[in-house]
Amino acid sequence: MTYTVTETCVDLKDKSCIEVCPVDCIHETDEDRMVYIDPEECIDCGACVDPCPVDAIFAEEDVPAAQAPYIELNKLYFRDAGEARAELDALKPRTPA
Repeated sequence: MTYTVTETCVDLKDKSCIEVCPVDCIHETDEDRMVYIDPEECIDCGACVDPCPVDAIFAEEDVPAAQAPYIELNKLYFRDAGEARAELDALKPRTPA
């Protein structure tokens, strides 16, 4: 099991979860529209869940069905961040400014 960041984090990136993660497994860059949890580094402690102000983080098996694409998106980010960014744009298109 690992934890997964879902849609409500997109374009918010509060980062409260990053501050409490004991193993620094939550990553993002300025290019990213959300934060991502590295499934290889996550120790399944759940420390990131409660600090998230938008309830975007779930244990993988508890991700709501409508948010299921975010499970693979989180994993993809650590194999190919550019592809993950493109997938996110397809899942949740950017709103025009």
